[in-house]
Amino acid sequence: MSERADFPVNRGALCGKGRTAPAVLSTSVRLSSPLVRDESGSLVPASWDEALDRIAEGLRRTRAEYGADGVGVFGGGGLTNEKAYTLGKFARVVLGTSQIDYNGRFCMSSAAAAGIKAFGLDRGLPFPLEDIPKTGCVILVGSNLAETMPPSLRFFTELKENGGTLIVIDPRRTKTAEQADLHLAPRPGTDLALALGLLHLVIAEGRVDEEYVQERTVGWEDARAAAMAHWPEYVERITGVSVPRLRETVRLFCEPESAMVLTARGPEQQSKGTDTVGAWINLCLATGRAGRPLSGYGCLTGQGNGQGGREHGQKADQLPGYRKLDDPEARRHVAEVWGVDPDSLPGPGRSAYELLDALGTDIKSLLLMASNPVVSAPRAAHIEERIRSLDFLAVCDVVLSETAALADVVLPVTQWAEETGTTTNLEGRVLLRRRAITPPDGVRSDLEVLHELAARLGVEKGFPTDPEAVFEELRRASAGGAADYSGITYGRLVEEDGVFWPCPAVESPDAGDTTDEAHPGTPRLFLDRFATPDGRARFVPVTHRATAEEPDDEYPVLLTTGRVVAQYQSGAQTRRVAELNAAAPGPFVELHPRLAARLGAAEGDPVAVVSRRGRAVAPARITNAIRPDTVFMPFHWPGEGRANSLTNPALDPTSRMPEFKACAVRLEAVRP
Repeated sequence: MSERADFPVNRGALCGKGRTAPAVLSTSVRLSSPLVRDESGSLVPASWDEALDRIAEGLRRTRAEYGADGVGVFGGGGLTNEKAYTLGKFARVVLGTSQIDYNGRFCMSSAAAAGIKAFGLDRGLPFPLEDIPKTGCVILVGSNLAETMPPSLRFFTELKENGGTLIVIDPRRTKTAEQADLHLAPRPGTDLALALGLLHLVIAEGRVDEEYVQERTVGWEDARAAAMAHWPEYVERITGVSVPRLRETVRLFCEPESAMVLTARGPEQQSKGTDTVGAWINLCLATGRAGRPLSGYGCLTGQGNGQGGREHGQKADQLPGYRKLDDPEARRHVAEVWGVDPDSLPGPGRSAYELLDALGTDIKSLLLMASNPVVSAPRAAHIEERIRSLDFLAVCDVVLSETAALADVVLPVTQWAEETGTTTNLEGRVLLRRRAITPPDGVRSDLEVLHELAARLGVEKGFPTDPEAVFEELRRASAGGAADYSGITYGRLVEEDGVFWPCPAVESPDAGDTTDEAHPGTPRLFLDRFATPDGRARFVPVTHRATAEEPDDEYPVLLTTGRVVAQYQSGAQTRRVAELNAAAPGPFVELHPRLAARLGAAEGDPVAVVSRRGRAVAPARITNAIRPDTVFMPFHWPGEGRANSLTNPALDPTSRMPEFKACAVRLEAVRP
């Protein structure tokens, strides 16, 4: 890879979390020995052989008593491509279970589902980040990237320096919204109505690119009719965004030659997230803003390997290469690579929340890697109960997370600086991360863990521990799939600043063998055609509907959740870094001064937030930067301030994404 300052994604910049990440490498912070639960109920150090034997026996016993689907597997978006691929293979080949999913389901599954419906393909961004400063306007929906992806903010700063316009849509005036030329603050859960209202105005004001719609899309008439039912005054009543601001948004978006819409967790983590993203895609299609240079719809991925993590088999319904598990040809291809009978592969399983909700009932044992659902799952107190009810739980992690602390066996595994492997970023750029240091004694890689467990469960071959060997198999398994990595090699990744998929292997026209000529990769998708059978994008007609849980007399306020700059996801690692804890020591409840006055709460006073699922208590943070009908809590902490004790697991019918971003709550003052 070239010098860090020349790397096109972050140009050498790191946020505080990246800069302090080496602190978690310390043996004073991380796990360095397997742990097993003894007869007294305590986790105590054990040898690797004892720990692996206990896991194999626990999984074997469950399969014998309850069948293959009595065992569940739960992965993480932080796993490398090699580990995500191997985990999916292990679940289906060694365990024979359909019950596998991962925490990336909570990240961008709604955007993925909407992208597949509209474009025939899901890749976070269909263009490189470096295109953003060159476009005319960006609508950024539900993303506070100044805190969640700080190095990327420079692309938006450069956009403005180049004369472009930034529009931010967020119920809070975040640090990102402060950078915007125009900030819209809709009521949480109304992004769908907002997008439909903007499309209505595009139509009414004659701003539809009729030639583009006719030549490159299908389904416009039905989508047009759905949008016309959302007139501006109606949308203003739903969203709280005034009609003049709606009109100004349309003008700023439509006047430049090029423009983009980028969504993040705000519109996606809703029980109607797929339709919401679909409405924003419809806006792009109607204005000719997709499949053209410097224009398009894109999704900002959250986790380190959120894109690659769902491409190669740890998602409930997918096989490597973004193939569908219920596609007979996909099963045949992957089974041939794996050397198994296609009929032996299980079918699709449960989505992430549904899998967690079934623990202790249908699913009796769980193998969990790189995830902390006790903190990160919606309705977290219930999920914690389900985890505690398991017959057997094994966890592979770097630290003793809140979930790992409940396990029967905990295995200490390598982390970013101690292992080689590939990740795929939000642009679809496959990157090679090479081992920099030797892991401590007593720590092994997840690939070694799966190799040893497979052998103990009767599968001696097919689970190599060398990541490059795994990647070579992944290349073959992905060949011909939507996410085709077959033309990518470790050798190329050493020399290049990543390679964009799809990147098929180039075959000789005579012999059908792979040639020395390399496919360049695909930095920009859809410029000639979309990934649909006829090459045309699909308008999908959608209609606004309320959140699954609207405020009422008992729960009159909306809660929305998110992240802060100094902590990450469930905080399992960042909460162990002193510098980050000093910057963000604990949870808080952000509320408007008018709401605080009604409650009688002052800055720093403990406030209880109560939903139909639970109660959380945290200090008040009073600010004019949030709507008076809304409160915000970050979700990085366990215990009394656990925001996900409150959140609603209502699922999107297509993506199975829970509704993290909107639920009804009431506030209570906490008296000494």
